[in-house]
Amino acid sequence: MPKYRIIVDVANYQLHLLDGDAVVHTYPIAVGKMATQTPPGNYTIVTKEPNPGGPFGAYWLGLSKPHYGIHGTNDPSSIGRSVSHGCIRMYNEDVLQLASLVPLHTQVTIRN
Repeated sequence: MPKYRIIVDVANYQLHLLDGDAVVHTYPIAVGKMATQTPPGNYTIVTKEPNPGGPFGAYWLGLSKPHYGIHGTNDPSSIGRSVSHGCIRMYNEDVLQLASLVPLHTQVTIRN
């Protein structure tokens, strides 16, 4: 049984999926812009919602910090940039893969 956890590396625009201490996937991401930065800290995934609509792409993984999440995007050109209102954006195919792997209550560490 894998013991997944997520580390979001804001400075390098990367989300790392770990099983224990081993990185099993690294995904490119977009993060919050200067005025609405992605909040560093330790959170957990509290909701999983396919096809949330609007700008959230193919999947929404809601964090224990209200109004923040990991989600897909309808603007793939934003990946690799600081453009969001604080959420972590992923390519739709990547967020679908991530959502299929991680259960609710997966630990998410966001670091600058």
